[in-house]
Amino acid sequence: MKRNYASFAGALPVGATREDDSLVGRFRALLLEEVDLNALSKLDAGQRRARLERVIAHLVSREGVILSASERNQLIRRVVDEAVGLGVLEPILADPSISEIMINGHETIFVERNGRLERWPAPFSSEEQLLQTIDRIVSTVNRRVDESSPMADARLPADTRLPRGARVNVVLPPLALNGPTVTIRLFPVSLPLSRLIEMGTLDQRTALLLQTCVETRLNVVVSGGTGSGKTTLLNALSTFIDPRERIITIEDAAELSLNQPHTIRLETRPANVEGRGAVSVRDLVRNSLRMRPDRIIVGECRGGEALDMLQAMNTGHEGSLTTVHANSPDDALSRLETLASMSDVEVPFHALRDQVNSAIDVIVQLTRAPDGARRVTNVSFVASRRQEPFELIELMTWQPADGHSPGRFAATALPEQLRRRFIAGGADPRWSTP
Repeated sequence: MKRNYASFAGALPVGATREDDSLVGRFRALLLEEVDLNALSKLDAGQRRARLERVIAHLVSREGVILSASERNQLIRRVVDEAVGLGVLEPILADPSISEIMINGHETIFVERNGRLERWPAPFSSEEQLLQTIDRIVSTVNRRVDESSPMADARLPADTRLPRGARVNVVLPPLALNGPTVTIRLFPVSLPLSRLIEMGTLDQRTALLLQTCVETRLNVVVSGGTGSGKTTLLNALSTFIDPRERIITIEDAAELSLNQPHTIRLETRPANVEGRGAVSVRDLVRNSLRMRPDRIIVGECRGGEALDMLQAMNTGHEGSLTTVHANSPDDALSRLETLASMSDVEVPFHALRDQVNSAIDVIVQLTRAPDGARRVTNVSFVASRRQEPFELIELMTWQPADGHSPGRFAATALPEQLRRRFIAGGADPRWSTP
């Protein structure tokens, strides 16, 4: 007997009911009876999905389920997503405006869209479904997560389904009291500085200033909080590196996307299930010094590798770039000093101050506003030298809007030290004008 499922389309992909989930589960079971998913693994993702869609379309017709064209297409897509994709997550991953996915147990999903959090209205139907999705995610990168090892980090490589790639963190009960918890950070799309200017992240003069800093081989630190756009800006600045230079990038999870032909990308490796084989950022920074780099780009300094990065900047690798979590340029310098002290090398604190002052030239501070906008709020030149207390000269500051004027980027005159560096580095002679 044919049954009318006319309510199906209105419930997908948002607000699916138990009846909808039952229908998806029913056709997924029929699909598994009809085809061998392992045999399909020889096909690429697009061919595999097309083959399964044809099979499910035949099964829907054979079972006599009455659906409209849109309802039928939604059912087919959802069954394929459940069978070979990531189920509920597929439409989220396909949305380019979403930058982060936060799963707090199977009943609650939040996403970050344009810098703001919002609740996703279509959660997982059960904890079992969420656990299956987690297993599918971590198995693609040969990781394991279970009761004996309830936490895992993984990086999803970019592919046709996920062109940006993503970083995934998983925490299972009993550590996660809300149920299985998953955080997926979608890697940012590479944007040129011209696009960031259009978005209001910085203005034309600030962009030209930062471009000149990179081209004249100043060491630049991009500072900011979580989600402030550090990696996006770092990626944009890297486009101004001479393509004839040898660049080595070092990251926990490979987010940077450089187009220069002579780029070597290095990525850390966590320990295996026996607790062995870990390769840290610090290990990679040390090794990179043996690889004849012209510039080193460290995705983020967050530990003892800060000391190795500072020493590299001080020993012939000018023009290197990195990011650090800090709320202001002053905090960024202090944090780098503290991180450097966390290395296993016993270095007196006054010597660390010397290293920071000698290595860092410019700090770019990014801030995420309450409305989600990301903006460069400070560009600061490190004027202190040797073991002097940190001294910063503001090159640009963001002045927020008030009752009398709109917000604006306020530039100041370049200090003589920086003008000399620009001219020595072959910058446009106009920079020599006070």
